[in-house]
Amino acid sequence: MRKLVVRSALAGLAAVVATSAMATEWNVSVWGKRRAFTEHIEKLAELVSKKTNGEFTLNISYGGLSKNTENLDGISIGAFEMAQFCAGYHRDKNPTITVLELPFLGVSTLEQEREVSQALYKQPAVVKDLARWNATLLMPSPLPQYNFVGVGPAPTKLADFKGMAVRATGGIGQAMEKIGAVPTSMSATEVRQALDSGVVKAVAFAPHAHMAFGTIETGKWWTTNLNPGTVNCPVVVNTDALNALTDTEREALLGSVDEALDYYIDYYNNNTMKKWGPALDAHGIERITYSPEAIAAFKKEAAGPVAAAWIKEMSARGLPAQKLYDFVEAEIAKTAPN
Repeated sequence: MRKLVVRSALAGLAAVVATSAMATEWNVSVWGKRRAFTEHIEKLAELVSKKTNGEFTLNISYGGLSKNTENLDGISIGAFEMAQFCAGYHRDKNPTITVLELPFLGVSTLEQEREVSQALYKQPAVVKDLARWNATLLMPSPLPQYNFVGVGPAPTKLADFKGMAVRATGGIGQAMEKIGAVPTSMSATEVRQALDSGVVKAVAFAPHAHMAFGTIETGKWWTTNLNPGTVNCPVVVNTDALNALTDTEREALLGSVDEALDYYIDYYNNNTMKKWGPALDAHGIERITYSPEAIAAFKKEAAGPVAAAWIKEMSARGLPAQKLYDFVEAEIAKTAPN
């Protein structure tokens, strides 16, 4: 009887060990706190676990694994298997996708931003670019046009931005330079302190980030329609880790991307944006709206010259810059809402 009990215990232990050995856990590096910007990752984790009966899990860490500006580096050495980053944080590391951060591209909805990004991510030059970091692009984090929350005198006309220190990355920063602002790039987690201390007078973010990182708690005004552009913030996976998945695990991951993005866009449109107006009102933030003529002049001054400079710089690096730019322009035209 004792032998039977021992055998049963050993069999049970072996089953536990085998189950544990078969389970796959990925670490995911993001930053800040859970918010609209990370809802597709949270949904993806939920779907992957459900489809694999808990045998494949995504452990999401908000700042515990890496600085947000170093997530691509962490992916490259396999420090974690999945991460989110923004192209403008380190444009030299991911030059091909910075085409999506050029100002005034004309993307008008999150759905369109998603479609254009996903199409670009499949381009051979883009795949090769990210492969240098052992990274495979998994999905975008579609964001609306950025606008500024700021302190001090409100810039009621665009000329008022002249000499103003602003937090603006990528093409948004380049566009702001065209009207005399002084852009600086810093990670999202550094922004509140910079605004409070006066290092910058205005911060360009999408609405969810203004709420998540507390700029509306300090800010006095908000530009409703400057719309200089947006940032591109993909979710990537370590290519070796992706290749090491079983067929079932890989299908659970890749087959859940579209549903996760559907959930993300619905959440952003129907949750975050409903909170935005009341949040501005609650903090007594003045809304600044510019005339169509002022916006048209800004676009004329920034869009063409910044795009031309990007094409020249990237072509000099040996990248098919004109081809990528033309591809994006064609995709935007093709996906424009009717």
